[in-house]
Amino acid sequence: MTLCTSPCVPYFTFPNIHACSLCADTVIYNMCTQKIPNDYSEELYARYRKVFVTYLKTYVVPTLKRHRGETFLRHLLDGWTKHGIMVRWLRRFFQYLDRFHIQRHHLPTLAEVGVMAFRETAYPCAKKKACDAIIQQIDAERDGESVDAGLLRAVLGMFQEVGMGSLQRYDADFEQEFLNRTGIYYRRMAAEWIDALDVAEYLAKVEACLKMEEDRVRRYLHVSTLPKLLAEVERQLLQEYHMRLVEDEKSGCAALLRDERTDDLARMYRLFSRLPNGLDPLAVAFRRHVEADGLKLVAKAGEAAAEAKARKGGGEGRTAPEHAFIRNVVALHDSYMVYLTNCFGRSAAFHRALKDAFESFCNKRVAGASAAELTATFCDTLLKKGHGERLSEDELEVMLEKVVQLLAYVSDKDLFYEFYRKRLSRRLLGNLSVGEDAEKSVLNQLKRQCGQQFTSKLEGMVQDFQLAREKERAFQEWLERCGIQLPTEIAVTVLTTGFWPNYKPLEIQLPECLAAGVQAFGAFHDETTQKSRRLQWQMGLGQVIMKATFDKTYELIVVPSQAVILMALDDVDTMSFGEVRVQTGLPEDDLRRALQSLCLGKYRLLRKIPETPDTIATTDMFAVNENFSDRARRLRVQLPPVDDRRVVQGEVAKDRKHALEAAIVRIMKARKKLDHSTLIMEVVQQSQRTFQPDVRQIKRCIEGLIEREYLERDEENPQIYKYIA
Repeated sequence: MTLCTSPCVPYFTFPNIHACSLCADTVIYNMCTQKIPNDYSEELYARYRKVFVTYLKTYVVPTLKRHRGETFLRHLLDGWTKHGIMVRWLRRFFQYLDRFHIQRHHLPTLAEVGVMAFRETAYPCAKKKACDAIIQQIDAERDGESVDAGLLRAVLGMFQEVGMGSLQRYDADFEQEFLNRTGIYYRRMAAEWIDALDVAEYLAKVEACLKMEEDRVRRYLHVSTLPKLLAEVERQLLQEYHMRLVEDEKSGCAALLRDERTDDLARMYRLFSRLPNGLDPLAVAFRRHVEADGLKLVAKAGEAAAEAKARKGGGEGRTAPEHAFIRNVVALHDSYMVYLTNCFGRSAAFHRALKDAFESFCNKRVAGASAAELTATFCDTLLKKGHGERLSEDELEVMLEKVVQLLAYVSDKDLFYEFYRKRLSRRLLGNLSVGEDAEKSVLNQLKRQCGQQFTSKLEGMVQDFQLAREKERAFQEWLERCGIQLPTEIAVTVLTTGFWPNYKPLEIQLPECLAAGVQAFGAFHDETTQKSRRLQWQMGLGQVIMKATFDKTYELIVVPSQAVILMALDDVDTMSFGEVRVQTGLPEDDLRRALQSLCLGKYRLLRKIPETPDTIATTDMFAVNENFSDRARRLRVQLPPVDDRRVVQGEVAKDRKHALEAAIVRIMKARKKLDHSTLIMEVVQQSQRTFQPDVRQIKRCIEGLIEREYLERDEENPQIYKYIA
């Protein structure tokens, strides 16, 4: 026994120990393979541990007690390294114990015994001093000094190895204190920076600190420390000053948005996204800023429209300032979409904030007009031939796509639909559209935005117009085949009533030259079409091209009511209001409107006697204006504009009532029995895709359905409704 174990400590100080390594291995083998009582395995195992304890107490512990700081860390690493060498060599001598005795008795391995000996002998007096020394080195590095990263990595590796397969010792003896001291350090730094720096500079410091801590973990800390370390830094530098940084008046989020500092905004987003719910205040600030910009556009457009209206003497109609409002809203949306992409990572929270902001001001009325009407009118301006923007096909498509995107923020989509449908009908029937491709492109975008049902009738209108051209060609072939020669050329557009807006038929007495064409087309229709498809002539939607000679020959583009008036006055000197009415068969209101366009409009083809301005009286006389002259040869004589806003709003109100009643019946038919508040909530949910329903209107619809015996109130609880099958 003495021969085997006594040389083990001197082994590390005398080089000639190699001479006894083979004999030591043989002696240990012989001592462990004898039969009891000559089997010394258990005693050798105990002496093996005692050797390490003796060595550590004699050589390592006294050295560690004499030093501090970086010198202490170097001596600790030296002692730990030599201890590891000693463990490896002695394991080679005592490997027989590892293979048999230890496995048979389920004992700690020789390597584990070596670590346990260090943990119980040298580690207790070293862990606190090592932890303090490491943290001092890290704080020095944070302050800009150079440290030995290899030394720190090796000593921290000792903390991990002492845990024998777990991070228990690393966590308890180093990491916890390290995180506490890190919090203290950054709490002190944050207090200094927050008063000395503006928000952008402060956040730049924070980002640099986080990057530095990530790099520190990569170089010498354990990877498990990273999330806890970053969380502590974020808590001290960001979370404690979260609202102050966002809402700072001079350099917070609103100031960064105002000054278009995209890099600083992106940094603010990256940093606050690290915090739980950290982006919520930032999204709120973003929404407020966008909403404020949008309300400025609303106010600006209202002021410009009022000025333009005053200059025109109070005339009706949408003006350029209101068109500029839509264009400015599109530009505003584009600019903030750039922020969403480049600064806010397309975050859903910021998309919601942008949506809420645009909804808040896009549904404001501008100069008495709703956003739905303005959007439809702006689309009409872009799509109208000769009246729209001077844009290429690609530019036009891009602009229309952006305008349709704004429809997502408009609550009254049904109102937009009606305005757009009326203007689409005018473009198609007046041959004013820039092209079918552009019209179809807008309809495809509307379909993607609002669904197939939203655009079904609009698509039917465009398709109707295409089919009408084919029927017109068939009519011309029929005329040739029948040998019919009409006194005037006629082109008839056949439309499907269900697709187009409702129009009041115009009663008019056509001259023979026009009536012949109408009669011929009626005969063609009866011959080639099913009898169930009945024609109803809409003369008010027609267009007449006629030649008129004054100082020169002009080509006039007029509506039928204007045409019959001009033809009635062609061969007479003067004619009274009543005589014109008898001659043309026009209702008084339509006649007055047509005469106003011919006598008081841009092109004064007729004279009114007496020449009182701006009014048409039943006592007036009318004659051809022989002195009429104009530089152009092709003149489009427009009827006075009619403000159809009230008509459209009335039609939409009726449609909404029907939609609400249908939703109520649909819900009650499925549920059979429902309380008042739940029914209101479900009706609102079903309706708000096309319009924002009024709760009072829903209540009126419920009362109406009760009166018509679709629903009834519960006898015991009047707040509960029942469906009557």
